Amino acid sequence: MSVAPHDSCAHCGHHHELSVENLGVRYREGRALDDISFATSCGSCVALIGPNGAGKSTLLKAIAGLLPIAAGKIFWRGTQVAKWSREIAYLPQRENVDWQFPITVRGVVRMGRYPQAGWWRPFSAGDAAAVEHAMAAMGLLDLQHRQISALSGGQQQRVFLARALAQEAHVLLLDEPFSGLDHPAKTALAQILRDLTKEGRLVLAAHHDLDTVRDIYDEVLLLRRKCVAFGPVTEVFTKDLLEQTFAQPANAGKELA
Repeated sequence: MSVAPHDSCAHCGHHHELSVENLGVRYREGRALDDISFATSCGSCVALIGPNGAGKSTLLKAIAGLLPIAAGKIFWRGTQVAKWSREIAYLPQRENVDWQFPITVRGVVRMGRYPQAGWWRPFSAGDAAAVEHAMAAMGLLDLQHRQISALSGGQQQRVFLARALAQEAHVLLLDEPFSGLDHPAKTALAQILRDLTKEGRLVLAAHHDLDTVRDIYDEVLLLRRKCVAFGPVTEVFTKDLLEQTFAQPANAGKELA
């Protein structure tokens, strides 16, 4: 994988910012997120940390445009994020994917070109090259004809990351990407995420293993339906702030995603 300057985007050489301003999301009858504000930029790997029901998945889906927002705005490149949907890739939790769907590794990665190429236009040489590059970058060429149901957990995650690379996504939103992986697969995935951020991509990932946060991420968003704290790992990932984030509420309401 080619490496671009840490603070610039691999695709255009510019510095882009993701800004979330006073975001509110409602789910059924309750508040999933309330008054969330933070800003980060390409070249960063951001961990979303919080208890079950804190709103980590909800925040990722809101940024991806998969959930309506009740308040606030989300900007990418200084413009509301909906304009840039082609540059944003969402990777769901593995347990939410139908791994029995009859499709090969190559078929999944090719799906990453549809936001760029359209569903009905024939693939161009550029589309094919993007798919080949993505599979090579994720080490999937030897697995390209294998059904996704036959893959290990780590291989499945690499397939979805390859789909995001084929899409030429600048922003990768990952929902618990390390969940269910064995130690070697976790180590390999951590290196992949570091490589992607060195290329200049922005990675936001819901993460639950507190022991590995410092090894993987640059920034941390501590979330409890509201933003407890946001900033560099060295400043925010502290005992006091973690205790605030995970403290049992006096009146625990219904947990939301």
